[in-house]
Amino acid sequence: MGRSPPANVIESYMKQPTNPGFADRLTAQAEAKKAMLARFKPKPTVVAENLVDRTARREQELEAVRRARIEDREKARADRIAALEAVKQTAEEAELAALEAKRAERRERKAMMRSDTQSRRSARLAMYARS
Repeated sequence: MGRSPPANVIESYMKQPTNPGFADRLTAQAEAKKAMLARFKPKPTVVAENLVDRTARREQELEAVRRARIEDREKARADRIAALEAVKQTAEEAELAALEAKRAERRERKAMMRSDTQSRRSARLAMYARS
């Protein structure tokens, strides 16, 4: 069949382990167990200098949201009041303009009546003066 490898190669592949004693096996087992347990231990972490826990941070965020909502409500209320004041002012101005127009119409009507009365009177006096 095939050629066999040299003898020194066979010896390196097939090294015979040393036969450890009972105490050696116990220490090897203990070391393996320690190594396995060390893998599960929590590793040290970096601790922040200004540590804020989640509940405090959440409370701060909620407080900021509440303040923003209150400010929005105050602004909306001020805008509504300003709009109502503007509507009220416009209505008052329109009412004053209508009243002024009514007064001007009355003055004009009275002036026309006065001039009509005066023209009739002067026509009547002229008629008597001719006779």
